[in-house]
Amino acid sequence: MRVALFITCVNDTLYPRTGQAVVRLLERLGCTVDFPVEQTCCGQMHWNTGYGTQIEPLVRRFADTFAGYDAVVTPSGSCGAMIRDNHPKAAARAEDRALADDVAAVVPTVYDLSEFLVDVLGVTDVGAYFPHKVTYHPTCHSMRLMKLGDRPTTLLRNVRGLELLELPGADECCGFGGTFAVKNPDVSAAMGADKVRNAAGTGAEVLCAADNSCLMHLGGMMDRQRTGVRTLHLAEILASTEELPA
Repeated sequence: MRVALFITCVNDTLYPRTGQAVVRLLERLGCTVDFPVEQTCCGQMHWNTGYGTQIEPLVRRFADTFAGYDAVVTPSGSCGAMIRDNHPKAAARAEDRALADDVAAVVPTVYDLSEFLVDVLGVTDVGAYFPHKVTYHPTCHSMRLMKLGDRPTTLLRNVRGLELLELPGADECCGFGGTFAVKNPDVSAAMGADKVRNAAGTGAEVLCAADNSCLMHLGGMMDRQRTGVRTLHLAEILASTEELPA
């Protein structure tokens, strides 16, 4: 199986350890992972701010770069949702039949990490070890657009040593939402405060999610409030072992 890693801008720039964890985890499970260096932004920020036509070059580049792989795995529900939901719409706007066909060919191969593990590889116990109390935040895009369901929590429950604590108000947005946090900072901060209070109230040591953008928003607030709760991407917990702890 030819597997490609789509790292996404936020992870590549700010959280390279997440991408490294994905590669380490998939290789541990027997996959050979390729990292196409031609990859760029998925165009989500452009799309969300009204530049739906201008993202055509990014859509075309994604389809060209990831063509021919059996699976494209990404550690971001947000960017995965952008590709699966909006790249076909952008291709349709371009009125380019060849582009639409290329996008239609690559979109079904794009998987969130937890989808790929559970649905494609058929594993729920990835051999991880993480002896900590963890609470899981299902981010909006991973829950509502990618429809990951209980795949992430099923994987977490099979991590040796991990105690999974239920997060009150888990299905509520954290307030980040890409440009939403920029356009509506007061509302964003209030929504984040609710999420941080709920996470800290669980007694968890770690707040986990499948999107580092949401964790960046919440982690900054938790650091300033000195809650003692740290944030970790799901991939880093699943890649953790006794020999290489997260």
